Amino acid sequence: MTAALQTHESIIRDGRDDRDARSADAGSSPAEPLDRARAAAARVTDPEMPMLTLVDLGVLRDVAIEDGRVVTTITPTYSGCPAMATMRDDLQRELQDAGFEDAEVRVSLTPAWTSDWITEEGRKALKGAGISPPGQAPRHQGPVALTLMPTNRALTCTLCGSANVKLSSEFGPTACKAMYQCLDCLEPFQHVKEI
Repeated sequence: MTAALQTHESIIRDGRDDRDARSADAGSSPAEPLDRARAAAARVTDPEMPMLTLVDLGVLRDVAIEDGRVVTTITPTYSGCPAMATMRDDLQRELQDAGFEDAEVRVSLTPAWTSDWITEEGRKALKGAGISPPGQAPRHQGPVALTLMPTNRALTCTLCGSANVKLSSEFGPTACKAMYQCLDCLEPFQHVKEI
């Protein structure tokens, strides 16, 4: 497991453990600052897919305390993602609301985000919202050949489960999603692209 994924898993585990502990014992003493910061950061949702938190999406990479202040690190899903500024602002606002006035949000481009970082809970939330979750991201060694042909994906209709689907458009309501239609139930649906 890479260091980035270990950190991501730590954020998920620690943030959820903190929420569970607070709900189980409301009379307990205040959580430590790092636990409170992780819990606050874990509440921020993706502006384009609000059924996902930044943790579920795998964008929230780290929550730490440096020199007495909270520092979070996020990674864009792809270069030029228009939602990054909103994610950063929402994260900053959530941390300020949790009492961390001087919190800093950093953007890290390495290692590059991959759709494999979407958590299992995130994949279930996507499917529950009628959006087909991504399959495993492609692996490449060396240069990647560009093609103008549609990408072949193995996916099923989010409504009826049929694999008899066709690509309607490589670009959906956001650049990270493609549009498909089920040829059995005729339902259109979105698919999060494998990156």
